[in-house]
Amino acid sequence: MNNSFGNRFKITIFGASHAAEVGVLVDGVPAGVALPIEAFMEDIDRRRPSRCGETPRHEADVPTIEGLDADGCTTGDMLRISFSNSNIRSRDYDHLRRQPRPSHADLVQLRKYGEECDIAGGGMASGRMTVALVAAGVVAKALLSGVEFETRLVEVGGERDESKFEDIISRAQADGDSVGGVVECRIKGIREPLGEPFFDSVESVMAHLLFSIPAVKGVEFGDGFESVRKRGSERNDMIISESGSTYSNNEGGINGGIANGNDIVVRVAIKPTPSIAKEQMTFDFVAGEVKPLTIGGRHDACIARRAAVVVEAMAAVALADLKLQL
Repeated sequence: MNNSFGNRFKITIFGASHAAEVGVLVDGVPAGVALPIEAFMEDIDRRRPSRCGETPRHEADVPTIEGLDADGCTTGDMLRISFSNSNIRSRDYDHLRRQPRPSHADLVQLRKYGEECDIAGGGMASGRMTVALVAAGVVAKALLSGVEFETRLVEVGGERDESKFEDIISRAQADGDSVGGVVECRIKGIREPLGEPFFDSVESVMAHLLFSIPAVKGVEFGDGFESVRKRGSERNDMIISESGSTYSNNEGGINGGIANGNDIVVRVAIKPTPSIAKEQMTFDFVAGEVKPLTIGGRHDACIARRAAVVVEAMAAVALADLKLQL
């Protein structure tokens, strides 16, 4: 099982949704970077369920950080950041070995890793693992001096009017259903020409990480898919200064795989959570036929809202890895 990413800034996640802990190993961080626990809590709190339509599973999520010196600074050695799992109800998932959830990873995990694979809570494929990604993102952002991230939910259930998001999520929850959403991350202050033309382009490295987030089904940079509806004369970004700033930013801050100094803009499509309270029809491997399934457990009606900080974290990890390769 490959749970690692990175060339210079390397991360490896470990654990599972209902294991004793989840966490991340971070290697390649220079010595002398201050990482107090407080530096992690703002982003961890952004991921924490607290609003209508979000899972009632609550964990303390205070990180245990190993590999720092007495002053809370990195030493150049590997970091180990872990989070305990205590609020678990594994029995809610026992029946999913017999009847795997539609559009979830239960069946493919069992086929790939064997019947002993832990799929409780989704196992390794659970959104619970994203707390480790957020922690890695905090470390990455500490290496990106002067860089600012603006990340927000821009669409829910096909609606772009933010004032309607809460009602859409509440109605989905009341129906025992779920809705998806789109997260936009705008990154300001990348001045170095990060990235390479092909396999280590900013887009390819960042998309690799963004697609590693559970439930992500699409990634676009700049005007993305909308660009195919325009002519080149309409879309080209006119350069207006010696610094390379442009009048428009349809390229999303990247030309030929290399950051051009303008804001990097990326949007991420996050599907509706497949774990819903509404009864579904799916194959029963014991009965040998399609039968009704009630999932149970505790789940979000819209995971996209809590995923915004995870998108930001993975964008930061990509940029930190590219920066350390300069």
